[in-house]
Amino acid sequence: MKLVVGLGNPGAKYRNNRHNIGFISLDEWAFQNKKEFNKVMFDAVFFEEFINGEKVIFLKPQTYMNLSGQAIRPIMNYFNIDLKDILVIYDDMDLPVGKIRLRQKGNAGGHNGIKSIISCLDSNEFNRIKVGVGRPYSGRSVTDHVLSGFAKEEQEDVLSAVQDAVAAIDDWIQQGDFQKVMNTYNSKS
Repeated sequence: MKLVVGLGNPGAKYRNNRHNIGFISLDEWAFQNKKEFNKVMFDAVFFEEFINGEKVIFLKPQTYMNLSGQAIRPIMNYFNIDLKDILVIYDDMDLPVGKIRLRQKGNAGGHNGIKSIISCLDSNEFNRIKVGVGRPYSGRSVTDHVLSGFAKEEQEDVLSAVQDAVAAIDDWIQQGDFQKVMNTYNSKS
């Protein structure tokens, strides 16, 4: 069984914010595969899909970003999902808009959602897809940056990154070898 988690903040107010690129990526996967987030449990919305005979759960925590781990840990416990079988998609300011980077472990890098997950899972060794949202321009706070939408001139690059994230999710589910998927997508950048 696999668990694919997109990070973001719930509610219409945050829907298209940079910080919600994890939600946006999972919404795009669901759209392409004609699925809906139709279940609610442990402060999360999700749906289940069987792919090649394996159950895959697609999950969006509803705890707000800074408490994301509090929704993920109970789902992992309930469905008995191993740490090696989770994939978290989230925003990364150190990557330019339009780029993705896959990692198998690492620190939070200042990302509060990842800090929460590391704390709740008691480990920093889980698969990740970081989606670039760029750095704030001079004089703009980090908070204002991640809670803002993408500029019109960034839209094409955002769409490209989301498509790459969706393809990487599919490749991981199909192949099961995150290292191989990571090598493929990181070499594109």
